[in-house]
Amino acid sequence: MIKSHLLLAELSGCVVTTSQTQSSPPGQNNSNVHSDLYRGGNEKPFSPAGSEGDGLWSCSGVILDRGTGIVICQAAVFFPFLKERDRPFSSSDHTVLSADNFPSDLLIQVECWSKPKIDAEQETHFNHQVLDQRSGLGLVPVSKPQSQRTQHTAELLMLLPCPEFQLAFSRLFRKEDSWVFSSEEEKEYGEFQKDLEYLHWFAVLKLQSPLRQAKSRMDIMKSSGLVKGSAVFACSSPFGSFYPDIFLNTVSKGVLSNTAGDGNVVMLTDARCLPGSEGGGVFLFENGRLHLVGIIVTPLCWKANEWVGLTLACSISHIIDNIIKALGKADIPMKKELAALEMGHCIVDKPKRGARPLEHLMAVAVLVDSGQSWGSGVLLKPKLVLTCRHVVRDSSKVSVKIQNDKMTSGDHYAFKRFHAVRGNVVFSTHESSPFDIAVIQLEEDIPGIPEPVLASGYCTGEDVCIVGFGALGERSGPSVTSGVLSSVISVGDVPVMLQTSCAVHGGSSGGPLFAVQSGELLGIVASNTRDNSTGATYPHLNFSIPVTILQAALDRYIEFGDLRSLGELNKAGLAVRDVWRLQRSPENVFQSKL
Repeated sequence: MIKSHLLLAELSGCVVTTSQTQSSPPGQNNSNVHSDLYRGGNEKPFSPAGSEGDGLWSCSGVILDRGTGIVICQAAVFFPFLKERDRPFSSSDHTVLSADNFPSDLLIQVECWSKPKIDAEQETHFNHQVLDQRSGLGLVPVSKPQSQRTQHTAELLMLLPCPEFQLAFSRLFRKEDSWVFSSEEEKEYGEFQKDLEYLHWFAVLKLQSPLRQAKSRMDIMKSSGLVKGSAVFACSSPFGSFYPDIFLNTVSKGVLSNTAGDGNVVMLTDARCLPGSEGGGVFLFENGRLHLVGIIVTPLCWKANEWVGLTLACSISHIIDNIIKALGKADIPMKKELAALEMGHCIVDKPKRGARPLEHLMAVAVLVDSGQSWGSGVLLKPKLVLTCRHVVRDSSKVSVKIQNDKMTSGDHYAFKRFHAVRGNVVFSTHESSPFDIAVIQLEEDIPGIPEPVLASGYCTGEDVCIVGFGALGERSGPSVTSGVLSSVISVGDVPVMLQTSCAVHGGSSGGPLFAVQSGELLGIVASNTRDNSTGATYPHLNFSIPVTILQAALDRYIEFGDLRSLGELNKAGLAVRDVWRLQRSPENVFQSKL
């Protein structure tokens, strides 16, 4: 049963609140504190370089060791109270800030759950099958019957950076791509330089009253052994200290979408988190044990005003490595207890796994670069790539890049640098066709890639994943996002559109949609959803072209080199066109009487 292991995540989660004693203490009703809690419950936007540090600031945190009361959280909630605000914080050295760098009346309070009582009936109700059924919804609140919240005063042991994260982050998220890491309301304040300076800082706290009612120390896994597509859980408290009765330690399930940097120090997951989740934990359930693998850095990010819908986290093993390094350079309390953390993160150096089906599926995803734009594609045969018409535009030749020059060791794949192959666009549908499809014939084989099995049918509600180069392009290889097949839209008895809850971003178009259980190729990603009246994009509402629409025509082209069957895609009827325009024909719309 997975429930008992998720309880470890629940018991390790907490909310960290910072304030000064002349301000309203945590827990007191304050009319200035409302639901705009994206940086911790203050009525002002997060601005470390601003004026006075007043009000309440809160975020999530993780209790690493209940016996000694050691807590780690994201450091953003401390910077409003920093004495010296003009010093640089983006340097890659191992600078450490102590309590002396903050006012003496800084108040830190940590709220968490005491050990709940669990009976056999509750265990049965929350087994892994129930969680799997709910995973498509994203957030899964963990039931807390007979639990009690406790509040503890904490002291600041240190604030320290993770230089490895900062270096990888700055290479992955470039200013020219218009990345913003903040809430929707804060986007006007979301300066990229601020993100570079502060996102890689973390706080180490000590509870003044340790917790001894449960397992003492969290199991920690090194990030270097993580594999894209692995199922992960995020445990955090949306909106920080706003309403912990409801939001404290909410669990979200997703997959590890992508990694970057030294030892996978930067992690992206499609586990859905909300503002206030900064500092929460990312966990991996492996070989019957729950392991902490990362600390949430920011749950919200935009690229060129498009919501990306992924959560950014930092490897916990790198944070601990930097804590150990800092112990030799500064006079820090609890050196012995902090040094003992190094033993914890070596419990699992590299997870032992059997087959890796998602990694196998990722091998067929390619990046298609037309010179004007880029997108994704799927390698159907050693020389055949399927993608979208709008990815190739009007180009007759494209560059197809694959992060797999070969490479196999048993059932495991070792990805290498990108290998570029020239390709000829042999077919693309007309602009008027609802089926946004292009076929590319490569000028040379890409050997060693397993050919995907094309699906013959669909099952609404089944677990699916999308693989592609959305958002990050070729900087970090293909990303994988998970969800369910939300709907199969048919005209007559023919499926013409697939809708999923996976996160899809700019650059994902043309990428493959897979059924997780069977590994079958279900379709080709065509678009996510945009509200033209507001300009908002919805990455978790997206549409794919069913492979069953294409299969017969592709088979004929592969066998005979005949493109005429593909040309039939341009002759789709009005009902199909209406589906892909996301609107009904006027004669089919009921007129409102209001």
